[in-house]
Amino acid sequence: MTIKVRMIGLGLASITMLQACATKGFVRDEVGVVRDSLGTQISSVSSQVASERQERMAADEAIRGEIAALRTELESMRTEFGAKITALEDGMKFAVPVNFGFDDASVRDQDRAALERFAQVARKYYPDAVITVEGFADPSGSARYNQELSERRAESVKSYLVAQGLNDAQLRAVGYGESRLVNPNAQRDDAGAEANRRVVFVIEGVGPSVVAAVPTA
Repeated sequence: MTIKVRMIGLGLASITMLQACATKGFVRDEVGVVRDSLGTQISSVSSQVASERQERMAADEAIRGEIAALRTELESMRTEFGAKITALEDGMKFAVPVNFGFDDASVRDQDRAALERFAQVARKYYPDAVITVEGFADPSGSARYNQELSERRAESVKSYLVAQGLNDAQLRAVGYGESRLVNPNAQRDDAGAEANRRVVFVIEGVGPSVVAAVPTA
């Protein structure tokens, strides 16, 4: 009887050891599966991160290229037409030398090329911006008449820009009469009076990167 009990005990011990080995093997296999799965996920995430990084770099490079091209355009407007371009907080101001004859609001032939270039640049780089055409007059005549004349000048230039392909909805025409004179008191045929009879363009909502393209004087 003692021998049988001992043999039964040995048998149970063997079964327990086999079960322990089987359990360890199962755990080891499961750990391997989890490790492989994590490795695959990490590899996938790394590939995605690398792809996104490349996309950002490509986008940044494209933006830098566009800003460089815009800067070249602005420099060209300065050298070819004498435009004075100033960076504002959220936009730009173009003092393009577009002037008017005394008591006249029509666009002159000699100013068409500058307006066409401005329209070309605006269509390409500021398609969603708000562009205000500011009109001015010299101090000859009454303040009320000069206010109305400056408004007609702004409207005349706005219409010309729309004819060049700019969106009418993004353009505003505003008159400032005889305020902000370039040459105080110069009027009619006085030297410098023509500079008072002008328009100025203010472009708003273009973003800091575009504003940064304004070349320094």
